[in-house]
Amino acid sequence: MAKFTFNMPDIGEGIAEAEIVQWHKKVGDTVREDEEFVDMMTDKATVPMESPVDGKILEIAGAEGDMVSIGSMLVVIEVEGEVPDEVVEENKEAAEAAPAPKAEEVEERIEVETSDASDADDALAADPEPEPIPEPTPAPEPAPQAKVLATPAVRKRAKELGVDLAQVKPAEDGRIRHGDLDQFLSYNSGYGAAAKTRENEEKKVIGMRRRIAENMAASKRNIPHFSYVEECDVTDLEVLRAQLNASRGDKPKLTILPLLITAICKTLPDFPMINARYDDEAGVVTRHGAVHMGMAAQTDAGLMVPVIKNAQAKNLWQLANEISRLAEAARTGTAKSEEMQGGTLTVTSLGPLGGVATTPVINRPEVAIIGPNRIIERPMYVTGTDGVERIEKRKLMNISISCDHRVVDGWDAASFVQALRKLLETPALILVD
Repeated sequence: MAKFTFNMPDIGEGIAEAEIVQWHKKVGDTVREDEEFVDMMTDKATVPMESPVDGKILEIAGAEGDMVSIGSMLVVIEVEGEVPDEVVEENKEAAEAAPAPKAEEVEERIEVETSDASDADDALAADPEPEPIPEPTPAPEPAPQAKVLATPAVRKRAKELGVDLAQVKPAEDGRIRHGDLDQFLSYNSGYGAAAKTRENEEKKVIGMRRRIAENMAASKRNIPHFSYVEECDVTDLEVLRAQLNASRGDKPKLTILPLLITAICKTLPDFPMINARYDDEAGVVTRHGAVHMGMAAQTDAGLMVPVIKNAQAKNLWQLANEISRLAEAARTGTAKSEEMQGGTLTVTSLGPLGGVATTPVINRPEVAIIGPNRIIERPMYVTGTDGVERIEKRKLMNISISCDHRVVDGWDAASFVQALRKLLETPALILVD
């Protein structure tokens, strides 16, 4: 028998550590060569780790949610016989791939440690006289509570419902009756019965949820957001969508999203500051010619943003196919690493939940994010071709946009949305090259 220590391999350029998302094996389990035994997450993707040998797991690096540095021990496996030389060599290279700390980081750490030690020495050298312990003061007597007047039946019912009768407003004579208890229950629960109390639940924030939390916090911390909302009349757009779906044949059914993305792509050439990425450290804004459209998709693991590459070069049906394919890949966890990177602008939609208006958080390092809201029917004044103004039932949708104010001015954002609105309200222009 031999012990083989499998070190965390280098799974991406510039990545120093990865998070343990899920163990598929535990200590004592056997593992086969090429069998996945743990999922590791970087800031770019989730990567399954496969065992290079057959054997029994003796030790693991930590619990789900723990971070493992590149090159450090991930798992120890008991192997029958000798471990192949090529496996040993690859594992050795993984250990040597661990990135060394930068010189300035080492200097900073030494400086901090020295400073802390000096502060501690100063504190010990002072050796102040202990302060006298004050005499304990007696606790004040609790104020007597007013007696609650209620019949035994009311008291029994309140006890069964978990209601403190001292919180119930009595009648004018000071007595609490069933009607007073009913009124209290109706006011506090809305259903005429006391709501059941759930037990507190603690859940460790790991994996995708922790990555989302970190990314959103970094976005709000580093980016001065501003949002702009405009109302669009999409009555004619919905008519066009219905006509296209009626004659689509074996093509996928169109939602409003492919039409919106096409309209965005047609509008962006006049507003290049919207389709951009901002490198904070280098102080460089890159205005992209191609539109790599991020598409926020809700999954069981949290919000993920797969990217439709070169959205400006795809027609409505190709966009519909990509939206469906990427959404399914995100939901099932089969999206490739390259499909989750490189976005230049993101669209986020709550679908049927919609909402009247949203203020979405920018997907850093992008500089803008667009949010279509729910379509609602509402009466509206409309001027006909005869010049007569009349009231009609119209379909209206708000378009929200959040922008990085370091890169995008309010005038630019408003002008972009107004140009986008013009296309959405005159949908024939969307189909014109």
